[in-house]
Amino acid sequence: MIKRIAAVAVLIPAMLGAASGVAPAQAAPKATAAVVTLTYDASRAGQWSAAITQGVQNWNAAVHNVHLQPAGSAGSANFVYVATSGWPQTTLGPIVPGGSRGQVQLGQEAVSEGYDVTRIAAHETGHILGLPDHYTGPCSEIMSGHGPGTACTNAKPTAAEAARVDRNYAGRTAAAVPDHQRIVIDIWSDAALTRAH
Repeated sequence: MIKRIAAVAVLIPAMLGAASGVAPAQAAPKATAAVVTLTYDASRAGQWSAAITQGVQNWNAAVHNVHLQPAGSAGSANFVYVATSGWPQTTLGPIVPGGSRGQVQLGQEAVSEGYDVTRIAAHETGHILGLPDHYTGPCSEIMSGHGPGTACTNAKPTAAEAARVDRNYAGRTAAAVPDHQRIVIDIWSDAALTRAH
């Protein structure tokens, strides 16, 4: 008899929950953070097209709070890639939708010096995402840029670089991010550094 009372005591709350439409207690699903979508225009990037595509894929695979994709039209892009004859230079972000547009100038002089085109494209995209240069870093850091020399062809950000970009875009909107107009010029040769001083 005691076993039957215990069984009924277990069944009654379960039946009442089902009858009243009350679901059994479960952990609430975690809220998904909004992903910031940045669009780019590479129509003026010429021979850099494949390098841009790979660099963008590398960033998209590494980060979670921002996603890069081609713009539907050139005028609607948040930033543009442009092939130039000079040194690479980029607007320092984080660039956000609704803020000022950014520009990545992919300079041929760096390629002429022997630097890898995909590493250059990924490095300059890192500036758009708000990362500064860290020339003293190892080849494994994309933002070490030309620091490790022409033998370095790594075009993938480290976990720490990706985490910093994710922090830059966590819960951000255009209104929450300052409107940056700073340009980062990457001098990719010792000779150019000597001329700059």
